[in-house]
Amino acid sequence: MSNDPIFKNALSIGVATAVYAVSFGVLSVAAGFSVLQTCVMSVFCFTGASQLTFVSVIAAGGGVAGALPPALLLAGRNALYALSLKGVLTGSVPKRALRAQVVVDETTAMAHAQPTLAAKRRAFDLTAVCLFTAWNIGTLVGAVAGSGLGNPRDYGLDAVFPAVFLALLAPQLRGPDTIRAAVAGALIALALVPIAPAGVPIIASALAAVPLLLAAGRRRGRVAVRQATEVGR
Repeated sequence: MSNDPIFKNALSIGVATAVYAVSFGVLSVAAGFSVLQTCVMSVFCFTGASQLTFVSVIAAGGGVAGALPPALLLAGRNALYALSLKGVLTGSVPKRALRAQVVVDETTAMAHAQPTLAAKRRAFDLTAVCLFTAWNIGTLVGAVAGSGLGNPRDYGLDAVFPAVFLALLAPQLRGPDTIRAAVAGALIALALVPIAPAGVPIIASALAAVPLLLAAGRRRGRVAVRQATEVGR
């Protein structure tokens, strides 16, 4: 097992995730959630970006109605991942449902990196076990530690939420189209922050980016058609 690259990579992902989970646990308690609520969220939600989005909106003074839509918007990408893993997520209905619970960035990437279907399934399952275990243990440790910190503002934890968002956003800024969409969304969010309830600027900024991305898709489609026409001449 020690020389198994799939196992070593899955374990490495789990260790890195545990550190991230400790941060989430601390931030969730700082946002006003109890240790139990924080841990239940990690067990049943299990998608870090959505969880951080949800607690950050609550921490900013928003309600569930403002926190849930942006969290669901981020979680929606996992449905697309599931479609790409159709051949991997097989078996009985309970087994498929269990695997669907752990369709996230890391499990998807590990599965697609393997050359054979058997290796894809094994990579997915090993990564899922390491990831789920590490995320929930890390959440518990962070929540328990965070519950004894007192006022989070005394430690500057209120500044961690926007920093985490920037860290999540940075890897997605690939190419001019995504950068333009991000800038447009940021400008709308900044304009709405002083006047809109917490959570609404995030939703509005995401919706504002959609037309730009659709336009970019149409532009790439026209380029592909033009190239195909030139080849056919």
